[in-house]
Amino acid sequence: MNRRAIVLDTSAFIAGFDPLAVSDRQYTVPEVRRELAGGSMPSMRFNAAVENRKLMVRKPKDSFLQEIREASRKVGDMRYLSEADLQVLALALELKGRGLSPLIVTDDYSIQNVANKIDVEFTSLMTFGIKFRFKWILYCPACYRKYPADYKYKICEVCGTTLKRKPKKKTPL
Repeated sequence: MNRRAIVLDTSAFIAGFDPLAVSDRQYTVPEVRRELAGGSMPSMRFNAAVENRKLMVRKPKDSFLQEIREASRKVGDMRYLSEADLQVLALALELKGRGLSPLIVTDDYSIQNVANKIDVEFTSLMTFGIKFRFKWILYCPACYRKYPADYKYKICEVCGTTLKRKPKKKTPL
């Protein structure tokens, strides 16, 4: 049986997750530290866990980051993921490739959507979590023009209105 590896997103620390209270191996990425406000309680929990060697901070390999970028483009979440989010997903995929069983702790729905796409488990702390995998489409709320989920601009090329997204397809988990 694979060993559990907990991968922590910024939202896990903000929600009050305490790495010192868990016995499983725990990982995160350098970008998560940058997203936490210095001197805050989440930042202090992060630093204490690193100092006590309960939390390993690792940057994922570029090849896994590329895989995650491609998967997030396919489901339409790329524009909603921060660099930290992408790295968390890439690290989980890398750990999975090493024979571990990663569990991402996050309340971020876009991370959950991509994690489901790449077949990595996730859990929420403060939200219910996703019940469906979404495939997104962008659209203009003014002229109703549709754009692919990975469209790089934020405004409609026809009328200049800010684009919104809606599910094109939803699949039960």
